[in-house]
Amino acid sequence: MNYKNYLLLFLLFFFSLPQSYAQDKPEIHFGGALRFNYNYSDWKEGHKKRGGDFGYDMFSLRPTASYKGLGLNVDLRIYSDAFGGIMLKQGWFDYDFSEQNQIQLGLTQVPFGITPYNSHNWFFSINFYLGLEDDHDMGIKYIHNGEEWEYSFAFFKNAEELSFGSNSDLSNSRYAYDVASMDESGDGQLEYRNKEVNQLAGSVLKKFINDKASHRFGISGLFGGLYNLDTENIGSHYAVAVHYELDRGPWNLKAQVSHYQKSPNAPEGERTDVFGMTAFGAAYLVASQATSYTVGLSYTQPVEWGPVSSLQFYNDFGYVDKTKETFFDSYQNVTGCLVTAGLLYTYFDAALGKNQPWLGPNYNTALAYGDSDADWHLRFNINFGFYF
Repeated sequence: MNYKNYLLLFLLFFFSLPQSYAQDKPEIHFGGALRFNYNYSDWKEGHKKRGGDFGYDMFSLRPTASYKGLGLNVDLRIYSDAFGGIMLKQGWFDYDFSEQNQIQLGLTQVPFGITPYNSHNWFFSINFYLGLEDDHDMGIKYIHNGEEWEYSFAFFKNAEELSFGSNSDLSNSRYAYDVASMDESGDGQLEYRNKEVNQLAGSVLKKFINDKASHRFGISGLFGGLYNLDTENIGSHYAVAVHYELDRGPWNLKAQVSHYQKSPNAPEGERTDVFGMTAFGAAYLVASQATSYTVGLSYTQPVEWGPVSSLQFYNDFGYVDKTKETFFDSYQNVTGCLVTAGLLYTYFDAALGKNQPWLGPNYNTALAYGDSDADWHLRFNINFGFYF
């Protein structure tokens, strides 16, 4: 059965569901955010001499609307040109069949792993940099959120596409990491020219809730094609995960094990043990097969310090075990605190990384080959975000 048959069955099933939920009056809200960022990176000599940098992070517009069960959800972001410029993080139309069942069409979050976030800190977990956390693709998704069971199933035609040419490479101006072309040699010639196509994804969670704690056990999976722009043939990729989340009083625990494999149908002579990914204005290489382990723990303390209402302390650890023995594994650990003061949310993070592209000098190949002599590097980061 090809992807068209799957899509047809998907649509027939969901439009046959009872349409019992409808909103009587239209509602429109306009929200957004403005963020500034300070960072000190210990591998940058200029930062050492001037004590880091403080500047603009991003501005976002977040309109939402709903009427008679139909809804709109948009998050449009404006970063600096160096980090991709203007991009759509998410944007979809939705329809509520009931209070527990919804269908979304557009640029919507891939139902994989702990959602909406598998982390507590501003950097996310290391899975984000593998395209396995807070990823959004173009497709259709069904969501059921019941008292005991929560599940989502989706079909994604492709990642967000900004050019519709027959042989167009994926744009680097995107929020979520997706498979894309990469210029490894730096000679201006793109390699590893793949795109994600025709992907099925799903997640199922069982909830156990009592007076003391809330437990969420889940499994996730995705499978799809990788269209190679040079051979014009389709390879494959998949990912699976098991995950658990606990809420007990002020404590929150997130734990996940994920495995993925990319098998592109590449030109003869091109490596298939690495592939390109891109987001925020620049691509890098990633190992084609690996298992990641993430665990994060947080504690939230209410306070009454003027406008400050709570402090959330956390530590998030991630490890990428690359299948190929000659590759060197990647690590990330973030210790920090989220300070909530009305509409102002401030993250104080001490982010440590080893063979992590955003936490060290090796951006292009840290998540692929890695470095045998890689050191741990520190980025101290403060992000001020006013959300309205």
